[in-house]
Amino acid sequence: MRVLKISIVAAALTLAVSASALAQPFDMLRAVPSYVEGQAAGAAKPQTPPATPPAAAAPKPAPPAPVVPFPADSKIAFVDVNVVAQNSVAGKDAAKKLNDFQAKKVGELSEKNKQLQAMTTRRDSGTGVLNDAARAQLDKDIDKLQRDIQFNQSNAQAEFEDLRNELMGDFQKRLAPVIDEVAKEKGLYAVFSVADSGMAYMHPGLDLSADVVKRLDAKK
Repeated sequence: MRVLKISIVAAALTLAVSASALAQPFDMLRAVPSYVEGQAAGAAKPQTPPATPPAAAAPKPAPPAPVVPFPADSKIAFVDVNVVAQNSVAGKDAAKKLNDFQAKKVGELSEKNKQLQAMTTRRDSGTGVLNDAARAQLDKDIDKLQRDIQFNQSNAQAEFEDLRNELMGDFQKRLAPVIDEVAKEKGLYAVFSVADSGMAYMHPGLDLSADVVKRLDAKK
C-alpha cells in the first residue's frame, strides 16, 4: 500500500486550500470594502409598499441519490480526499482551528491598522498645530508601527503555514490507516485518489469516500 499512501498524501495537502479563507494571506494593509446599507442617495422611495406576492410552494426535496453497491469483483477503488476532509469530524476540526487562528490574527492586525490610521490622520490634520518636535516624534511612531504591522503580518502567515502543516500531518496519520483497513477488507489491489487519477469516468460504486468518513469518525 506504499503507492497508495504517497498518492493520498499529495491529495490531502490540498484540503486546507479548499476550505474558505484557509489559504488567504494576512494582508491587513489593504483597504477592505464594506457593504452599504439603505438606498442610494437620491433614490426615490415608493409611495405605497408593493403588493406581497403569493407564497411560492416549497420545492420538493430532491430524492437521495441511490446507493450504488461496491462491485464484488473489483480490485481497485477510489477515495475523494477532499470529500473526506470536508465531511469527517477530523477534517472539520482542522478547518475550524485554522479559521479560528486566522480570525484571531486578522483581528489583531486590524486593531494595529486602526491605530496607524488614527496616528496618520492626527499628523496630517495637525498642520500648523503640531510643533516640529511633536511632528518628528509622531513620524517616528508611525514608522515604528508600520514596521510592527509588517513584521506581525509576516509572522502570522508563517505561524499559519506551520499550523496548517501540523494539522495536515495529523490528518494524514489518521487517514492512511483507515484507507488501508477498508482496502484490505475488500481485498483491493489499489486505491486511488480522485484528484490524482485523472479518470474520465468512475463507476460510482467504486467510491469509498463515505465508508472512509464513517470509519474515520468512529476512530476519533
